Amino acid sequence: MRPLVRAFVVALAVAFARDAAASCQAIASRPVPTQLASVSPLALAQGEVGLTFVGHASFLIESPQGVTIVTDYNDYVRPRTVPTIATMNVAHTTHYSNNPDPRIKHVLRGWNPTGIGPARHELAERDVFVRNVPTNIRNWGDGGTRLNGNSIFIFEVADLCLVHLGHLHHELTREDLGVIGEVDVLMVPVDGGVTMTQFEMAEVVRNIHPRLVIPMHYFGPHRLERFIEALKPHFTVRYSTTPHLVLARQTMPDPPELLILPGN
Repeated sequence: MRPLVRAFVVALAVAFARDAAASCQAIASRPVPTQLASVSPLALAQGEVGLTFVGHASFLIESPQGVTIVTDYNDYVRPRTVPTIATMNVAHTTHYSNNPDPRIKHVLRGWNPTGIGPARHELAERDVFVRNVPTNIRNWGDGGTRLNGNSIFIFEVADLCLVHLGHLHHELTREDLGVIGEVDVLMVPVDGGVTMTQFEMAEVVRNIHPRLVIPMHYFGPHRLERFIEALKPHFTVRYSTTPHLVLARQTMPDPPELLILPGN
């Protein structure tokens, strides 16, 4: 390879790697916000679940008995609500906090802080049950694998099963799918680079067979559109004008739906 061509290829590879590594850190590079996302509590009837896309990989989940959950709780994107339960993943600082609000009753880390074995969570709080399925993540330092560094969190509330894939880096095994079980609502990262490609993530979604798919963690419209194209043959696509949803078993879409909520 000629020196000039070699230099160009190396520069291109470095730029791509920098983009992939930095994408998830774009939020982390901003100052910690003094004004957190404003989310008003939803008035929920029995059998209803509130779901609000806060941003990046964070959702606010609300139960009829007033339990609140924030997924991938971090120091950069938070609702004003201090949740009853906060779940975290360790891939980047935009997915966890070393200083969670002390008023949070349950802080569930998707990794084992001792480094020995996976995190295991089975938590019952009023009308909510939370459990996790450990998964692996890339080790950004040496390109290897950090075993059990991530978790898929599963929330069972109001006769619905909501699943947050976290910062998923690999396809799921048949055993993983069996433990996850039947899924009503799936929150899925669709960045196409720092987690998995859009094609690979679409395959994960098809294997899970959710009734409602909600994309997150996509860093702009072009990456989101590639994921939508991959799922269009299998899901009806709908765009919401609000980040707030009220879900119930009787209103789950049939056929399955890919719902785009505003925010990123």
